[in-house]
Amino acid sequence: MEIINFTPVSAFIGGGLIGLAAALLMLLNGRVAGISGIVGGALVPAKNDSGWRLMFIVGLVVGGLIYQLLGIGPGVGHIQAVAGTPVLIVAGLLVGIGTTIGSGCTSGHGICGLARMSPRSLVAVLSFMGAAFVTVYITRHLIG
Repeated sequence: MEIINFTPVSAFIGGGLIGLAAALLMLLNGRVAGISGIVGGALVPAKNDSGWRLMFIVGLVVGGLIYQLLGIGPGVGHIQAVAGTPVLIVAGLLVGIGTTIGSGCTSGHGICGLARMSPRSLVAVLSFMGAAFVTVYITRHLIG
């Protein structure tokens, strides 16, 4: 396997910005930066609770677009899905079901939960990663 466009500096900066954003959201708003919870709350908003959620989602999209348009990083033009649209739709639905069952997503548990030393988040992240390892092994080595 060849790693293409490995950029440790931008990865370090991006990780720091993600951590800073998660910390600021917790400090200033008392909320965990779990994307599935933020999106879910935006789809079914409570009273006076949708504004910050929508701004967070817009910031994720616009931030990526600005990064791409400025040409700062290697870009994502070379990325192609290796699965068809139906498989991607089913995969997305399974991720949504999994985040509901697991009461959170990789960002909520992996970034925020582990930073708060939550045992529940540690179990969730180990489960996510274990499932990912098994899935990759099955799809790459057993199925082909």
